[in-house]
Amino acid sequence: MTHSAPPARPAYPIESVGNALRLLLMLRSRDELRISECAREIGVARSTAHRLLTMLEHYEFLSRNPSGRGYRSGPALIGLGMAAVGVLGIRDRARPHLEALRDELDETVSLVLVDGATARFVDAAESGRPLRVAGRVGLELPAHRTSAGVAVIAAMDDAQRAERVAGRAGLERSVAEARERGYAVVHNESDIEIAAVGVAVPGALAGLAVAAPAGRATAEAVTRWAAAANAAARRIALG
Repeated sequence: MTHSAPPARPAYPIESVGNALRLLLMLRSRDELRISECAREIGVARSTAHRLLTMLEHYEFLSRNPSGRGYRSGPALIGLGMAAVGVLGIRDRARPHLEALRDELDETVSLVLVDGATARFVDAAESGRPLRVAGRVGLELPAHRTSAGVAVIAAMDDAQRAERVAGRAGLERSVAEARERGYAVVHNESDIEIAAVGVAVPGALAGLAVAAPAGRATAEAVTRWAAAANAAARRIALG
């Protein structure tokens, strides 16, 4: 097995940040961090190690072990790990379906994850047409401004959905329409002259978005995109 070379050292390293990250990396090989061993490992005074551990505890990357004086993984660190596993899992599972949907429609298809009020584009299969919407992997937008985000909100249970749309009449209308149709349509969700059709992946805070130049988003095309995207979303949900 070959391994890629580690990234080059930053030109302007911040020592305290680097030391804090080194402490977290120590958890790869042990269940608990103690002040003395942390100080020795990163080459700082015990007082410095204690301040670093206390700061990581404050931001919930570490938790104080109630049975001793050590620190263990905190909820923020565990949450990040679980989120990363979840993203990788659904992205790998969805990839062949993204490509198949792209080939069927010849439009750009994206996988979007909804995290709180944010929609994050985590994968895309681009259309091969000269005039197309580019994949927007890594882009984050307010969920209510994306077709997939609105579709995911529409698929939530009553309590969750009500919390998201409370006091936002425009969003409430969009979500109600998405629930009735089974898909959401948003124009110009991140750029001018773009139309997108979004559907929810059943059982996940994820959705698919089919995006195209607005001129191609005829009523017939939108209906066809939505039907194909919903079928792909169901296949992704089934694994």
